[in-house]
Amino acid sequence: MNREKRKAIFERLKAQKPHPLTELRYRNPFELLVAVILSAQATDVGVNKVTAKLFKVANTPEKMLALGEAGLRRYIKSIGLYKTKARNLIRTCAMLVNDYGGEVPDIRQALEGLPGVGRKTASVILNTAFGQPTIAVDTHVFRVARRTGLAAGARNVLEVERKLLKTVPDEFKKDAHHWLILHGRYTCTARKPHCDHCVIVDLCEYRHKVIG
Repeated sequence: MNREKRKAIFERLKAQKPHPLTELRYRNPFELLVAVILSAQATDVGVNKVTAKLFKVANTPEKMLALGEAGLRRYIKSIGLYKTKARNLIRTCAMLVNDYGGEVPDIRQALEGLPGVGRKTASVILNTAFGQPTIAVDTHVFRVARRTGLAAGARNVLEVERKLLKTVPDEFKKDAHHWLILHGRYTCTARKPHCDHCVIVDLCEYRHKVIG
């Protein structure tokens, strides 16, 4: 895929959604961090239901630590893997309080050192909370990037991320992963992409488009 086509794809995605946002609800970097950790193998809708109640009582690392692991479990038990997530969140809160003055760090290495935070979660925090031009690759971004040709030939998540960071025009990098997530969630779906109402259908290089 050439540079002109890549630019045209993101121009159209931007025109469709000029200011894309995560569908997770949060008010500060800590709430976003908690929500993203909880979102692994869970829906944003499910996470938002849980955090609506949780953040009323624990919206800082100190307050969440005070809940304790057992207390936190009671709020998040409807989320998959809630026991592991509760354990990781309490350990993360302890590190934030002890090592970072209760603040979420804006450095990748520090973020990835927190329990329950991998490369994708760190990328989301760096991008969404701190405005850095990172590209977080989840299942939607992985599928859309490979299917459309934006990351043709990439075999794994890291390869997709590196290819996107290298080839997405700088002006679109900050919002690129949000556009690709939304496109994958609502248009370029896994089983049957909705090519009939896709704004980039003529630019997409997928060979099995579902038309009509």
